[in-house]
Amino acid sequence: MAFWACAQLQPNRAKLALHCLGLAGFETYDPRLRLPRRDRKIRPPPQLFPGYCFVLIQLQWHDARWSPGVIRIVLDGLVPARVPDAIVSELRARERGGLIELPRPPTVQPGDRVRVRRGPFAGQFALFVGMRPRQRVEVLLSLLGAQQRVELGREDVEVMR
Repeated sequence: MAFWACAQLQPNRAKLALHCLGLAGFETYDPRLRLPRRDRKIRPPPQLFPGYCFVLIQLQWHDARWSPGVIRIVLDGLVPARVPDAIVSELRARERGGLIELPRPPTVQPGDRVRVRRGPFAGQFALFVGMRPRQRVEVLLSLLGAQQRVELGREDVEVMR
């Protein structure tokens, strides 16, 4: 019975590993991302899961493990960990032209209204001021009759639309 497993690949040797796995008779799946072009340079699309690929195991998996460019097969005990077929099917269904385009995160603009989800100001409404380093956001809260600048974690606020 065939099943999908995950192989960890050596850094900068993904092409070699995929080629050698193919020569050994294994079907592989290496999902790639479509990124917006920011400059004129043509770059290969990055892997969705850097350093990993999916390998279809049919009978024996040891040849896949010892294939050039492969560090290891991700195991569950002494056997390869099974990747559900639904996951690979879902990833393939999201492909457009061989590349997966991730949905864009909702953009928050300065002046947008946000609600604090956690912490001492939970439930309070505020105005988004901007992003800070280390996934922090700066908001204006109405406290004690004045507007105060407060820095919160990005996950602690949600945009009110």
